[in-house]
Amino acid sequence: MRLLFIGDIVGRPGRELVRRGLAYLVEQYQIDLVIANAENAAAGFGITREIGDQLLECGIDVMTSGNHIWDKKEAVDYIGAEPRLLRPANYPSGVPGNGSYLARTRDGRAVGVINVMGRVFMPAIDDPFTVVLREIEALRQRARVIFVDFHAEATSEKIAMGWHLDGKVTAVIGTHTHVQTADERILPKGTAYLTDVGMTGPHDSVIGVEIEAALGRFLNAMPVRLETATGNPRLHAAVVEAADDTGKATDIERVSHSLEELVALSGDSHG
Repeated sequence: MRLLFIGDIVGRPGRELVRRGLAYLVEQYQIDLVIANAENAAAGFGITREIGDQLLECGIDVMTSGNHIWDKKEAVDYIGAEPRLLRPANYPSGVPGNGSYLARTRDGRAVGVINVMGRVFMPAIDDPFTVVLREIEALRQRARVIFVDFHAEATSEKIAMGWHLDGKVTAVIGTHTHVQTADERILPKGTAYLTDVGMTGPHDSVIGVEIEAALGRFLNAMPVRLETATGNPRLHAAVVEAADDTGKATDIERVSHSLEELVALSGDSHG
C-alpha cells in the first residue's frame, strides 16, 4: 500500500498546488490513499466548509489539522459533520470532532489515520503520548496500516514520538513548522518517520505569510495583520509504502515540486 501525505496546505496557493498536481502525484506514485494537513487552507488560518469540500473533491481522502483548526468559527460545525476532517485527538474531552478516522482505499483496504498535537511551545492540552496509544488501540482491530500526523513545534518532541510509536504504527510524520526536514527513515521496528513534511504553499515567504509583515514583527514587535504570500508555490509531501499484512513501512520518500513542475509533469497547462 502507498500513502501520500501532503504537508500543511497554506491558503489559495496551496489549494492551487493540490488542484493542479494531485492527480499527477497519485498516478506517478501509484497512491492508494491521500492524507493532507489542511488547518491553514483558508487564507493561511483555519478551514471552512467550502474549502474543505473542495479539497475532498480534488482527491484528498482525509484532512488532518492542528492548533489553527478553530481559527474559522464555522469549523466547529463543519468538523462535527465531516468525519474526514480531524482535529488533534488530545484536545480535552467534549471538544467537537474526532482525532482519528478509519479510511478505506478505493479497493476497500482499511487505513487508520490519527492526529495528535505536541505541547512544547504549543497550547497546553492533554498528553499526546498517552492519548495516541488509546487511539491506536481503538483502530488496531480494524486496520493494520495506521498513520500518525504529529502536529508539533519542537523537533525533540517529534523525534521522541517517533521512537514512542516505533513498531506500533506504520508512520509518524510531523507537521506545523512548514519547513521540510531531510531526516526521513524507517525506524528499527518498522515505522516510517519524518520530523516535518513541510508546507504546500508560497515558499517566498516566512512560513507562508508575506515577508515584510512577518519581518516587521521581529524588527519592532508591533502587531500587524499577516497575509498569505503568493511567491514560489511548492508542494511538499511524503510517500510512505507499507506491507498490507503487517502494517510495517517498507519505504519513505520526500516529495517537493514547484507549481510549474507539477503543471509540466501533469500536462495541465490550461489550469
